[in-house]
Amino acid sequence: MTEPMATHFKYIILGGGVAAGYAAKEFFNSGIKSGELAIISKESVAPYERPALSKAYLFPEGAPRLPGFHTCVGSGGERLVPEWYAENGIELILNTEIVKADLTRKTLENFGVEGANAKGIYYLREIDDADTLFEGVRDKVGGKAVVVGGGYIGLELAASLIINKLDVTIVYPEPWCMPRLFTAEIADFYERYYQNKGIKIIKGTVAAGFESDASGHVNLVKLKDGRELSADIVVVGVGARPLINLFKGQVDEERGGIKVDSYFRTSVPAVYAVGDVATFPLPVYNDKRRVEHVDHARKSAIQAVQHIKASEEGESIAEYYYLPYFYSRSFDLSWQFYGDNVGDLVVFGQRDPLVPKAKFGAYWIKDGRVMGAFLESGTPEENKAIAKVAKLRPEVESREALAASGLDFAINV
Repeated sequence: MTEPMATHFKYIILGGGVAAGYAAKEFFNSGIKSGELAIISKESVAPYERPALSKAYLFPEGAPRLPGFHTCVGSGGERLVPEWYAENGIELILNTEIVKADLTRKTLENFGVEGANAKGIYYLREIDDADTLFEGVRDKVGGKAVVVGGGYIGLELAASLIINKLDVTIVYPEPWCMPRLFTAEIADFYERYYQNKGIKIIKGTVAAGFESDASGHVNLVKLKDGRELSADIVVVGVGARPLINLFKGQVDEERGGIKVDSYFRTSVPAVYAVGDVATFPLPVYNDKRRVEHVDHARKSAIQAVQHIKASEEGESIAEYYYLPYFYSRSFDLSWQFYGDNVGDLVVFGQRDPLVPKAKFGAYWIKDGRVMGAFLESGTPEENKAIAKVAKLRPEVESREALAASGLDFAINV
């Protein structure tokens, strides 16, 4: 346990995730002075593009490594290596977890972090987890892997593991994969595609326990439905809850996150919350949401910093306008989604997973308007078209006409 931090900074970014890197860059662009900004992170490295960890990081050949994917390369910006922070007077306080925060007095207390995982059971939240998993995969080529979870991380990890020549089984409790976004009709394509790649899928149950061999290494996964799966590696690829307990009772909360306005101000003056911990207004749907996606993490961080600096100058900025956006890549698949997945579904295109580069999509229709749009294997131009149609929310003649028009509807809006 170290002594509580006594250093004073004008600005502190608490957390070293994607948003931290983009916020730091925006502070730099605004002309902050050396020594004014600090980033406090429990990780040992500067902020990086976290989506890489469940995608190409586990490839057996040509896998990306730091410093290659430090922020802000994910959006085509400058790569902020650790030296960049030092050269620009931004303090990186790493290997440090905040355990107490007094937002009224604006003080923080910390201690150094040491992590540990059970042998053969891996979680994927940070780069240290990815490094440990990568080594475990190399040691168990030809062995059996069980992936717990059928969301983004679970599906992307399953693809990486089978590429690494493991025997892979995915287990998830829902009736189909990616249930928060996919319908059964869309999910069916991806489940069949994965099964054709040799990945086994067990739905409707969860991992209820694990057994280990004499050396303490996992060798069996017990499912709630009574089945047992042999395992050399277990990867828990389920979503994490937003880390807001540190601020319990100090900030207003809503829908499982910290309540903020369109500039990401919390209920406490001079305290902002961005990324997946923030529940923010979404005027396009007259709603409030908490969004767990890297695109929002980047954009919300920039919005908050721009408001901070504008306020200091007595100026104002536009309210946050965000069109929900999600994407994923695995094998030779690549899909994008824009908008809101509410209403009736209209599916179009080729949905046979045995067809190379099968291209299909879907529209969500509510009250006679397009609310959301999804496309698998789209070109950059086609993906821009579905983003545009989700943003404009045009009227639809009929579901039958929309299905017949398919992708052309979005292109011609």
